Amino acid sequence: MTEEHGLGFFERYLTLWVAICIVLAMVIGYLYPGITDSFEAFEISSYSIPVVIVLFLMIYPIMVQTPFQKIIQAGKTAKPILATLGLNWGVKPFLKAGLAWLFFAVIFVRFLTPEMTSELIGGMILLGIAPCTAMVLVWSYLSKGNMGHTIVVTAINSLSMLVLYAPLAIILLPIAGARGADVGVPFGKIAFGVLAYIGGPLVAGYMTRKILLDKKGEEWFEDFVNRLHYVSISALLITIVVIVSPHSGTIMDRPLIVLLIAIPLIVQFLIMFIISYWTAKEIGLPYEDAAPTAQIATSNHFEVAIAMSVTLFGIDSYATLAAVTGLLIEVPIMLIIVHICLRTQHWFPAISREETG
Repeated sequence: MTEEHGLGFFERYLTLWVAICIVLAMVIGYLYPGITDSFEAFEISSYSIPVVIVLFLMIYPIMVQTPFQKIIQAGKTAKPILATLGLNWGVKPFLKAGLAWLFFAVIFVRFLTPEMTSELIGGMILLGIAPCTAMVLVWSYLSKGNMGHTIVVTAINSLSMLVLYAPLAIILLPIAGARGADVGVPFGKIAFGVLAYIGGPLVAGYMTRKILLDKKGEEWFEDFVNRLHYVSISALLITIVVIVSPHSGTIMDRPLIVLLIAIPLIVQFLIMFIISYWTAKEIGLPYEDAAPTAQIATSNHFEVAIAMSVTLFGIDSYATLAAVTGLLIEVPIMLIIVHICLRTQHWFPAISREETG
């Protein structure tokens, strides 16, 4: 019921609002370079508290609109879960590492020093082995995807990182000529991320939904949800400003390198989306599962990638710049992917849409 939402004026021009917020974040970071120190003063397990707050506001409204029984039902559906995990851990890390080597060690090598090449490849690898666990909920929501499936898989992805992150880093980082054997799993960071980005909003959303439906009734609840819808989108825009502004100096100091990073990132996003969306269609997933399956497999967990880049290569390294640029590129690309998904719903069985409505 509450998942039947359309794209209004605000959502149709969301790409424009995102572009404005990116520019605003760059200006704020340039005018107030001390903002990085201010954010670092409010951290838990290396997570910025302002970022945690805006991400909670971004995810919580989606959780309120998602019936808990849909989450339980999604957890019992093996095919979309296995497809998403296979794409996330068996395809994306190796695709991203291969493209990073191709672009930075072959195509762009004349513009880079050996150290820059190594760090850029390393940063791309750390992005590729960190699946998204927060913003993808918004992409799935805007695409009218199965939110139960999205919540279940993002939770499983978060827990999978505890087991798979370090082994994949050890296997792939030598491609960059970088350290691999001493990569440690950021247990505290991942655990806090699971709690802050999934557990907290899920519990708060479930309790809000249950209490309001019991006390106010379905009609009042529907009206409340319709208003709450814009909180999530607004929080997404604020999130961009909050995350990008502390790193704006790093981005603006190296515009050519940012451009060189952006090209393989865009190529990787598009290739990964095509592979994932095609795979979902070929194995017979309905649209509501196919859209989030492709989006989860395409996007990344920037907080973990940035933290690991800083730990392994340093805060001013090109690896960290690659991780930060990833966020800058991913948001507009994922919005384009949302529109592609919405326009291709007819590729999938129409009956599945009635069953999940």
